[in-house]
Amino acid sequence: MRDNNEASWTQVVDNLEFMADASDLPILLDGDTGYGNFNNVRRLVKKLEQRGIAGVCIEDKQFPKTNSFINGEAQPLADIDEFCGKIKAGKDSQSDPNFSIVARVEALIAGWGMEEALKRAEAYRQAGADAILIHSKLSKPDEILTFAREWAARGPLVIVPTKYYSTPTDVFRQAGISTVIWANHLIRGAVSAMQAIAKEIHDSETLVNVEDRIAAVNEIFRLQDADEYSAAENIYLSAANEKRSAVVLAASRGAGLEAVTADRPKVMLPVAGKPLLSHLVEAFKKERINDITVVGGYRADAIEKGGIRLVVN
Repeated sequence: MRDNNEASWTQVVDNLEFMADASDLPILLDGDTGYGNFNNVRRLVKKLEQRGIAGVCIEDKQFPKTNSFINGEAQPLADIDEFCGKIKAGKDSQSDPNFSIVARVEALIAGWGMEEALKRAEAYRQAGADAILIHSKLSKPDEILTFAREWAARGPLVIVPTKYYSTPTDVFRQAGISTVIWANHLIRGAVSAMQAIAKEIHDSETLVNVEDRIAAVNEIFRLQDADEYSAAENIYLSAANEKRSAVVLAASRGAGLEAVTADRPKVMLPVAGKPLLSHLVEAFKKERINDITVVGGYRADAIEKGGIRLVVN
């Protein structure tokens, strides 16, 4: 979706809940302008705390906002007092003393200059902001370093070096920057990779050339913690639902069946229009036996593998 508040704050919070379930790392929400006035910020903070989110960053632009890199100079900034009211409302609403509200200053992006940026940052600090995020669209860190020097460590400073990404991180450390957010490079990288993979599949009409460039299925299962679910099944599912397994011994050609098993084992002989093995698999599945191992030997290559696991004797 576009960076124009097209997603409602409740949709954002719903996604955050899944993220908090999946990770123990602290999550800082990019809360745009706070999704409205002081009252929206109050409710947002409460809902974020309920989901274990560590903090929210709000920016001093007007709602609905537009991405800072889209004609940023023409974007109006919020009134200082009104934005300070949002910060105070958020801090007064939090119950977790460790919940953080980061105030993002857009004055440099909007072309208002260094003096205005410092003025706003100080006002937001006095309103209770736990940190200041100073933003710049220049390809060099000059503005940021000047701001950091003038700011003189009055409070934690956060930056987003989307444009000045080539600056060594040690430069930021020496300037007293507390936190660096590489905001969208992961998303942009993922989009680029998905587009490349999709084009390759479309053009080649095969997966042969992409399998070694994508995550293994087992890696997806690991990220989903599939092993934990399997362990929980053993604890909580009743005996009636206990998984059962079947083993089909199908390694022989079949004594006396040589005339019809030259190219297949006896388990693949047709009975009533389909292989004997298919009848067996259907019978197992009707009894909720889905873990089926077939032991092949003679002409194991001719055994149809649908719905079974084939091992060769």
